[in-house]
Amino acid sequence: MHILIIGAAGMVGRKLAQRLTSDGTLGNQPIEAMTLVDVVTPDAPEGFNGKVTLETVDLSAPGEATRLIAGRPDAIFHLAAIVSGEAELDFDKGYRINLDGTRYLFDAIRIANGEDGYKPRVVFTSSIAVFGAPLPYPIPDEFHTTPLTSYGTQKAICELLLSDYSRRGFFDGIGIRLPTICIRPGKPNKAASGFFSNILREPLVGQEAILPVSEDVRHWHASPRSAVGFLIHGATIDVEKVGPRRNLSMPGLSATVGEQIEALRRVAGEKAVALIRREPDEMIMRMCAGWAPGFEAKRATELGFTAEKSFDEIIKVHIEDELGGKL
Repeated sequence: MHILIIGAAGMVGRKLAQRLTSDGTLGNQPIEAMTLVDVVTPDAPEGFNGKVTLETVDLSAPGEATRLIAGRPDAIFHLAAIVSGEAELDFDKGYRINLDGTRYLFDAIRIANGEDGYKPRVVFTSSIAVFGAPLPYPIPDEFHTTPLTSYGTQKAICELLLSDYSRRGFFDGIGIRLPTICIRPGKPNKAASGFFSNILREPLVGQEAILPVSEDVRHWHASPRSAVGFLIHGATIDVEKVGPRRNLSMPGLSATVGEQIEALRRVAGEKAVALIRREPDEMIMRMCAGWAPGFEAKRATELGFTAEKSFDEIIKVHIEDELGGKL
């Protein structure tokens, strides 16, 4: 197999490439080549024995999508996006990267399909931001998509495109609505939801973290390890079982900020909790008022997607994967 990962320099993209390297196969087929692209040059995964191509690419630039699929990759993971807070602050950039780049990719595949019957599996990372308040709890699979942010709107449009291009037979697409990924390793990014990770990640290594919202804010989470599992399962699942509704809300864990903090206390003690400093941020509080508190995720669960069951487990996954297994 030839795998293309767009957005391979990001956290999930790096972990996906490394997991594919460790597995050596996708759907029981050996992986012989990986093409990893991003707006900055990705790193090659350690230990991969096949051909690795690393490229610096802006998917929204004319002609780049056509060039990327010239090698006819069998599976395409489209992870590239600018995050929620940045898409809200820079309207033009959000639509150019999150919508235009995705449509260029889909159209390039459509044209190739007409030329030689090329029909890859396309795994698109969508978002629970496609849903907007007022929201029930839990949110059922049949709930309508009415995003209240530019980022959510861009993702919702791409979901419709993915379903239509799949219906027309141009590719086999599946949209993975990721929960908020927690705990994200590395430094804070521009995502408005970044504080969910910050209030755990920094205290675990003895650093102060800022909490911009109240402790009763409830949200939907899964670990980076689960996110990679979602993507790989999406790339190998029988799409006939998925049916025409190609976009799925992933399973996860619904928790309040207060419950996150209590899990941190159980795992790392009072000293870690004391490093969380409250600094209310009006913009973030307004945004998170419309965020999804939790999902039934019945369809995805029945299709074999799985995630953590407790925040203690999410914290322990982070300690295992990022801190060498100990504090």
